[in-house]
Amino acid sequence: MSDRTVAVWDGKVRIRVQSKGSGPALVFFHGPWGLTWDPFLDELAKSFTVHAPEHPGTTPETPDDVYQLDGLWDLVLCYDELLQALGLEGAALVGHSFGGMLACELAAAYPARARRLALIAPLGFWRDADRVVNWMMLDPARLPEYVFRDPKGEAAQRLFGSTEPEARVRLMWAMGATGKFIWPIPDKGLKKRAHRVTAPTLLVWGKEDRLVPPVYADEFTRRIPGARVQTVDGAGHVPHLERPDVVARMLREFLVG
Repeated sequence: MSDRTVAVWDGKVRIRVQSKGSGPALVFFHGPWGLTWDPFLDELAKSFTVHAPEHPGTTPETPDDVYQLDGLWDLVLCYDELLQALGLEGAALVGHSFGGMLACELAAAYPARARRLALIAPLGFWRDADRVVNWMMLDPARLPEYVFRDPKGEAAQRLFGSTEPEARVRLMWAMGATGKFIWPIPDKGLKKRAHRVTAPTLLVWGKEDRLVPPVYADEFTRRIPGARVQTVDGAGHVPHLERPDVVARMLREFLVG
């Protein structure tokens, strides 16, 4: 495992990147609760060189950098600069939740950046009849039951179970930093840009997602040419954490195809 911090946005935004593995380059964009190097990323690192950046503001060392960015488009441009600095052209882009939304925006804005695109329960669209739950408004004690199929399982404890004040503060700060780019509605116009995605695209959704209804897969498959969907039994909004072996296998089969 290695990590480095790369300054982008005229040196005003510092993004920490953790890397591990060997093989073709894969960039993983984490969700709203910060980056934790978990068994899923270890599985991917067996077949790929995984680069996992931490979204601006979610790193304890540089929490104020997020104030340099006014909106989602600023963040997309920052990540284009990051991938350029890392020398990554045509990498596999994988994103979860908010990270999936970001990966899709990158693939639409800069089609050459994405060799293949895998989105795990991504945000990006809004249906009045099937609303995405605003986790920022939930009682923190109820968050696990919306994110996980089994809110008392090992994966849920790993993400939300720490009672250490530092870990709790980091979690809340990560939600605040990413929430800036998501709410009040996680629809920032992707529907106008998704057709620009040229990379083969796979959507992965937990069948029991209580946060982002699986029907949102329809929005992506309607707008991204050739996109297909695979669902994961026994999983909620974080299938890659609840069923890491299953989701890693799905991604390996798709990404090396």
